[in-house]
Amino acid sequence: MALQGPFFGKRDGEQQPMPPARPLTGGALGASGQTTGSAPVPPVNTQALGIPSNIPAEVEAPTASAKLTVGPNIKLKGVEIADCDTLVIEGTVEATVNSRVLQIAEPGAYKGAAEIDIAEVRGTFDGNLTARKKLVIFATGKVSGKIRYGKIVIEEGGRISGDVTVDAGEKPAPAAPAAPAAKAA
Repeated sequence: MALQGPFFGKRDGEQQPMPPARPLTGGALGASGQTTGSAPVPPVNTQALGIPSNIPAEVEAPTASAKLTVGPNIKLKGVEIADCDTLVIEGTVEATVNSRVLQIAEPGAYKGAAEIDIAEVRGTFDGNLTARKKLVIFATGKVSGKIRYGKIVIEEGGRISGDVTVDAGEKPAPAAPAAPAAKAA
């Protein structure tokens, strides 16, 4: 019985020997396993590739937006979600969230505490919600619990219940001191 070669489609009678392995540097292996006679790798010409040579090493690539989507039929329970730019909920989430944007889709449900810049609710929210900038409740949305918001938009059909308070999120500017009265001479 013949051994099968490394290539598909070869017949038993046409067995080809495998070529010997070569080191990537072009040198031969010595008795100690070290490469001998290896040629140095030439440096990459960054100018030819159009890469400026004066870019400091500290330059970072632009960061992508951190987005977490909890899909339909997914249940996420007992977690703390932080440093998330956008949280999209299409399933069910029981958690604590500190994020920029919270979007609850129509079939989605959230239960827990959330500190958000902008909240858009098409599904159900139950718990403590602080929308620092804006809370938008769409026609299919239901929000209940302790709700704090900077601005609010409720589409016809949207529902909100519970302890609802306007929270500007910013401290009001101190009043200017009254100008001293002019002295009459």
